[in-house]
Amino acid sequence: MNARNFSRFLLGIMLVGLAMSANNCTSEPKPPVAVKVVHADTVLTHERVDNYFWLRDKENPDVIAYLETENAYTEQMMKHTKALQESLYDEILGRIKETDLSVPVKEDDYYYYSRTEEGKQYAIYCRKKGSLEAEEEILLDVNKLAEGKDFYSLDAFVVSPDHKLLAYAADEHGNEHYNIFFKNLETGGILPDTIKDASNSLQWANDNKTVFYTIYDEIWRPYKLFRHKLGEDPKNDVLVYHEPDDGFWMDIAKTKNKKFLIMVFGNKTTSEMRILEADNPTGEFRLVHPRQQDMKYAVESHGNDLYILTNDNDAKNFKLMMTSDTKLDRKFWKEVIPHSLSVKLDDYEVFKDHLVVYARQGGLPIILIRNLKTGEEHNIAYPEQSYSVYQNNNPDFNTNILRFTYESMVTPNSVYDYDMDTRERELKKRKEVLGGYNPDDYQIERVFAETDDSAMVPISIVYRKGLVMDGTNPCMLYGYGSYGISTDPWFSVARVSLLDRGFVYAIAQVRGGGEMGRYWYDDGKMLKKMNTFTDFIACAEHMINEKYTSSDKLIIGGGSAGGLLVGVVLNMRPDLFKAAVADVPFVDVVNTMLDESIPLTVFEYEEWGNPNQEPDYDYMMSYSPYDNVRAMAYPDILITAGLNDTRVQYWEPAKWTAKLRAMKTDKNRLLLKTTMGAGHAGVSGRYQRIQEIAFEYAFMFDVLGIKK
Repeated sequence: MNARNFSRFLLGIMLVGLAMSANNCTSEPKPPVAVKVVHADTVLTHERVDNYFWLRDKENPDVIAYLETENAYTEQMMKHTKALQESLYDEILGRIKETDLSVPVKEDDYYYYSRTEEGKQYAIYCRKKGSLEAEEEILLDVNKLAEGKDFYSLDAFVVSPDHKLLAYAADEHGNEHYNIFFKNLETGGILPDTIKDASNSLQWANDNKTVFYTIYDEIWRPYKLFRHKLGEDPKNDVLVYHEPDDGFWMDIAKTKNKKFLIMVFGNKTTSEMRILEADNPTGEFRLVHPRQQDMKYAVESHGNDLYILTNDNDAKNFKLMMTSDTKLDRKFWKEVIPHSLSVKLDDYEVFKDHLVVYARQGGLPIILIRNLKTGEEHNIAYPEQSYSVYQNNNPDFNTNILRFTYESMVTPNSVYDYDMDTRERELKKRKEVLGGYNPDDYQIERVFAETDDSAMVPISIVYRKGLVMDGTNPCMLYGYGSYGISTDPWFSVARVSLLDRGFVYAIAQVRGGGEMGRYWYDDGKMLKKMNTFTDFIACAEHMINEKYTSSDKLIIGGGSAGGLLVGVVLNMRPDLFKAAVADVPFVDVVNTMLDESIPLTVFEYEEWGNPNQEPDYDYMMSYSPYDNVRAMAYPDILITAGLNDTRVQYWEPAKWTAKLRAMKTDKNRLLLKTTMGAGHAGVSGRYQRIQEIAFEYAFMFDVLGIKK
């Protein structure tokens, strides 16, 4: 019997076993066992054997059958929690204002907003002309667009400068490949100019009839920029630029003052930009500064000047420069805000009379405002010790009002309008939490865990007031720690269901993230990646030592690169945790990074290293979760995957599950749940998402013996 036929035979046995178990309520279903098919290759001088390599073949019906068998097993193992899942779903939904409205954004003479209606999965995009009392105009009802589809995600939503046309990008499979559509907002008709299989990056020129967009290559890299003129066949669109370097992606952007279109090229360490007057869409893009290894920069227009945020000349935490838009050469750049070892400049916005810089200091986000007429500067103050603050939609270049969003682990998402001259702020909307939620009932803390190399790792913590720290509390510890992404504390309506059951919820801001600046990121990547994992373990030990929880009550979680974190620490310290939830986890690190045909691999060399080089291979092998599964006891584990995932291929969690099941020595639960019609972000409907959360919470509660 060959491997494929044997695989089908084995899968058939598993399916029958599950069916028999379903009819026998007195016996627990047998876990699926994936057949081992030896696949060997040699990397450098190392022979590699991967017994589950066959799971990569999405076209193989055995693979789909295996995933469905795992789903059936998970369903059976969680069947007794159905009532709990439904109760949690109702509880979470009961806090959500289902019929709601976003804060309208004024752009020229229009107010744009979105709203939701009770019972409908998706948003409805609208506008009003002249005033908020005007008649509503529905631009897109995503519920109608999604009818009959298992998945629907609306991404780019860009109105033409004259507000008569809408360009939008939609993904119907969860694989982040988009079709671009055009709608005439005066007639309501969809134009025939559909652009298929594009990226979600598009911008209008100022002539209201030319659109620039990018497409992907076979490894999901935006690599070509096209120019489309409405009314013409997209097959005849003009190729504006082709980026031949596999290590660079490209994007198209537009300055706030609408003066320039910006062609953006980049990877993890290097960027390059070219600008084109948006009034002249058939003109030539001008190079701002040629790509230079390890130099990143971003540009924004102000009058006849360009502001340039860059890490040039060892400015690791970035500095802000300025030059004339006719004198782009580096020798003309002048310093506006110098580099600082203690403050990292993350992003910026330029208004007619103000410069706004989004930065980080002491691990916390800050907003710095400079009056461009007087040079006077100030920071916006915030009321809590641990919070998130970030840029909102500010399309008006001429205003003195800055819109930003603030939230914390107890304060719901809050949109403010801030007068940059008077320094007065107006709360435009705070997300309403139904069911009697009172933020005063909860306590937030920001503490630090010390590591073996004396790093101090921030932990943001929330719990219900009155909770006694005696080591008996259940705890969820979340982590990410990659790409320099800052995991600032956010508010979650669903999380209240944990807190009200006595949970402590904590976010570990480990190295590899950007919370403490660029140096914090650099200390958690490449050949220092192990710091990410030991930091997280130090945070877990701190939570236990300070009696927030204990190892038999501690659950850890993370998704994508955070799933890598979960996978690594489970191999390193399985004794430290009661259970783990790993969402779409990046766990097959070495195999994925050896395969340049997989989306993102080449870009990721500057995050993880290149395993075709001996030092990088050895280091990655030292922590790769899939390669380090051992015959030992593991905690209860729930793993999720998306069949159409382009960021973390479904086979990584599937292979990891198969290997764990074959090698672990315990009888704890190991569940794999694959969403067969979605990708990296999971299901697309808001009610579907609540069901996913309820399922994961029910798993956690069941592990901990929480019945309701």
